[in-house]
Amino acid sequence: MRKINVLTLAAMGTTLALGLAACGGTAGGGGNATTGSGASGAAASTAKYNDGYTKVVNPSDAKGGTLKFALTDEPDSVDPGNTYYAWNWDFTRLYARPLMTYAAEPGDAGLKLVPDLAEGAGEASADGLTWTYKLKKGIKYDDGTEVKAADVKYAVARSNFTDELTDGPKYFAQYLDADGYKGPYKDKNLDDFKGVETPDDYTVVFKLKHPFAEFDFLVANPQTAPVPQAKDTGVDYEKTVASTGPFKFESYEVGKQLNLVRNTNWDQATDTTRKQLPDRIEVQYKQNAEDIDSRLIAGQIQVDLGGTGVQSAARAKIVGDPKLKDSTDNPFTPFNRYAMMSTQVKPFDNIECRKAVQYATDKVATQAPWGGPLGGEIGTTAMTPTTVGYKAFDLFPNGADHTGDLAKAKESLAACGQPNGFATNIAVRGDRTKEVQVAEAMQASLDRVGIKLTIKKYPSGDWSAQYAGKPDFVHKNNLGIMVAGWGSDWPSGFGFLSQIVDGRFIKPSGNYNMMELNDKSVNDLLDKGIQTTDATARNEIWAEVDKKVMESAAFLPFVYEKTLIFRPSNLTNVYVHPAYGMYDYTWLGVQQ
Repeated sequence: MRKINVLTLAAMGTTLALGLAACGGTAGGGGNATTGSGASGAAASTAKYNDGYTKVVNPSDAKGGTLKFALTDEPDSVDPGNTYYAWNWDFTRLYARPLMTYAAEPGDAGLKLVPDLAEGAGEASADGLTWTYKLKKGIKYDDGTEVKAADVKYAVARSNFTDELTDGPKYFAQYLDADGYKGPYKDKNLDDFKGVETPDDYTVVFKLKHPFAEFDFLVANPQTAPVPQAKDTGVDYEKTVASTGPFKFESYEVGKQLNLVRNTNWDQATDTTRKQLPDRIEVQYKQNAEDIDSRLIAGQIQVDLGGTGVQSAARAKIVGDPKLKDSTDNPFTPFNRYAMMSTQVKPFDNIECRKAVQYATDKVATQAPWGGPLGGEIGTTAMTPTTVGYKAFDLFPNGADHTGDLAKAKESLAACGQPNGFATNIAVRGDRTKEVQVAEAMQASLDRVGIKLTIKKYPSGDWSAQYAGKPDFVHKNNLGIMVAGWGSDWPSGFGFLSQIVDGRFIKPSGNYNMMELNDKSVNDLLDKGIQTTDATARNEIWAEVDKKVMESAAFLPFVYEKTLIFRPSNLTNVYVHPAYGMYDYTWLGVQQ
């Protein structure tokens, strides 16, 4: 295993330190970030491979032009309160400001939390049950009206306590002291929501059932971006989001295109983390992945919005051309790429059948679609090595070369009463070429022991709401295995694990615990950890949770992900933000 610098999370604090040099290399980089704040126009690019991992490439303050993004499918939602894709949490910051956010820096400094809507970090009560934030005064929506504390309260109420918004996480619903509250669509009297109090227009007070040591990280998610109650139109709010960021909506055709333009009521004086460089931003949805790569290399678009890196054909072309390779970054991301086996779909209700898949899978073959070693290291745990609390172990060694231990797999098949194998379905997002190729690799490797997989392809835009994230659909369609990926909601063991392993987070739609694992010992450890204020003790608990999850044999890790991201020469202010594992979309500009 490669050596990883230790991460430490200050108790009740807001900073993390991450040894990024151990994760990706510093070729051509140097140790200090270059912000380019004094540059006038794009600097002549002398950037090298992986420079964006350690510094800002092509620094510039030049304004103007159109910044173009493309995506292979469509987002779950562009509503900041109803989305759960990491790339979208990065992107929504262009028009939505939460209470806290991450510093705009590459490297270690980018994992430090800084105030956004708030004046400062939360003030926790002595018992840890109350967190108070003071809002900056004078922050306005794009229509010129001022943001008020009640708008933050309402945003949390609608995103976490309604049946209509299913795609985002429900941390606040679980941890706020608001049992019995039916949400603002059923109860329009916001005073009945006791989990958040607003004693005045600039004070937001969160009331918790139990201490939550990492609460500042929780309010950095886009669900604390304010929403005026009078302007909320439920699931249709995504068409007319009230902007607090540097850009606002010009037009949005669901599934086709989103256009953003400058928000003239955004004030740089209140916002230390964003820029407002392009005149407009255009996002095209449902674009072919290989076509996106070609257009990136040609400079016709500037960013692949999904942030998952180029496909195999472009990767081969880039790696073989030193000039093209110098226009790429190959960072470790916060993501694990894996499969989950549903414990509620036969025969995976039997742990021995799950173990058979663990042993039979050729992990070299499942690593290949991500780019082999260039795409990341072969995974053996749920948490990634860049997650606070990570410890290396391998409960299901599948051969010295990771190509499968067929003898062990057959032993497990016999133990689960399926000595000749069995048939099941494997679900993937059909527009994600790499995931389809992973499913094909699993299909071939499991066939060696008689396990027959049929690949089922579904659109990523509705993946969590209608397909793999909907347990009823999973059960009815015999989806025994689902290929997925996950990165930390914030960079700690809890931020990585809770939504995908806590049985109390299993939802009828928008479910990310696709294993449907509901282990009381796992749930109890998560509660114990998040209430533990000592960082060292807390990190030990996250490692214990990881091991218990892997003991279930329902989680099959493939790759601790690295991506090969291409940055066209006409893209300015480019750096990999460590909190997202992709470029900081709020800093980008385009050279005229």
